[in-house]
Amino acid sequence: MKIIGVIPARYKSSRFPGKPLADICGKPMIWWVYNQCKKVEDFDAVYVATDDDKIFDTCKTLGIEVIMTSESHKTGTDRLGEVAQLVDADFYINVQGDEPLIEPATIKKIIEYKKANPNIEVINSMTLLNDDEIVEKNTIVKVVSADNGELIYLSRSPVPYPKNGQKIDYYKHLGLYGLSREALLFYSQTPRSKIEQIEDIEMLRFLENGYTIKIVEVDSSTIGVDLECDIDRVEAAVKQRGIIPGVNF
Repeated sequence: MKIIGVIPARYKSSRFPGKPLADICGKPMIWWVYNQCKKVEDFDAVYVATDDDKIFDTCKTLGIEVIMTSESHKTGTDRLGEVAQLVDADFYINVQGDEPLIEPATIKKIIEYKKANPNIEVINSMTLLNDDEIVEKNTIVKVVSADNGELIYLSRSPVPYPKNGQKIDYYKHLGLYGLSREALLFYSQTPRSKIEQIEDIEMLRFLENGYTIKIVEVDSSTIGVDLECDIDRVEAAVKQRGIIPGVNF
């Protein structure tokens, strides 16, 4: 089974323009993500997929494998779909370009699940919301899943809603997921679905078109970068963990 990692990276982020090139302890964020992915031995290759010359040139300078893709893509998964047309593989793992501390062990969980269940075409991941994370925050995508590991729904709203006031555990969706080539080509050729557009969550396109999505729970302490102020949190974690870019990272 040929498995590749793909890191979608666009420059024109509405909340944080130029985010993939943001400096983290002397290295651009995309360098951090790429180096974590390269630690996953199961990957046959790892690529950054971008639509921006600055990101492309930076990757080339740093020795990062990079593919230039169309500017017209609405989502990272659309960008992944173009990569699937250019690079033949059996399974493609999407790793968000704003997860500089993503753990290789977390990525491997998706790969291990795929190897144990080769017929599953779409695999997502989720992790328990931390106590310091605000469940109402609409940048955090919440997960509703069944006991058999199938994804039921994703929402930016707090779901499921505890009508009787009971304390429940909330799970957040990670931008770490795996897709077969067939699923990616289907996604690329299918218009954005109704609920997908309302929630602005791309995985809903699969659910609305009858796909079964399996979701794997992972224990991840990664720090996603959504806003520029999140860089400070990442740099604090880098220093706390004693990470030295190019030495022990």
